[in-house]
Amino acid sequence: MKSYRGSCHCSAIGFEYRTSLPPAEWSIRACQCAFCRAHDALSASDPSGELRFVAEKPDRLQRYRFALRTADFLLCRECGVYIGATIQIGDSRRGIINTHALIDTPADLAATEPMSYDGEDVGERVGRRDERWTPVSAVPS
Repeated sequence: MKSYRGSCHCSAIGFEYRTSLPPAEWSIRACQCAFCRAHDALSASDPSGELRFVAEKPDRLQRYRFALRTADFLLCRECGVYIGATIQIGDSRRGIINTHALIDTPADLAATEPMSYDGEDVGERVGRRDERWTPVSAVPS
């Protein structure tokens, strides 16, 4: 697996994303909800990969829940950058990254696919995330 690092603008919070998929095969999703559009978020995940969130300055980590309140969206309190999201499903945690937070964005990153999740109920949303999101090994408290 290859490792990709990301962080907010001020480097207070970040992630390490590990995947065996080449960037040209990543599923890059542009959610059309108001939050993701406002942050120009492009999400990626690999259900066979690994994801670890880190915080050099844990006091700057802001968790935000909205809509169905099923996931924690991770933002920096200092610079405002959205780096990714996590969800707890039973005993496991899964997550996505915002590819705009990658430190070195791969030149051959896959094309973006607009997505709309309107109409999902809680069960459908959790099920989709369980199936598509990356296993998370660490999230700062």
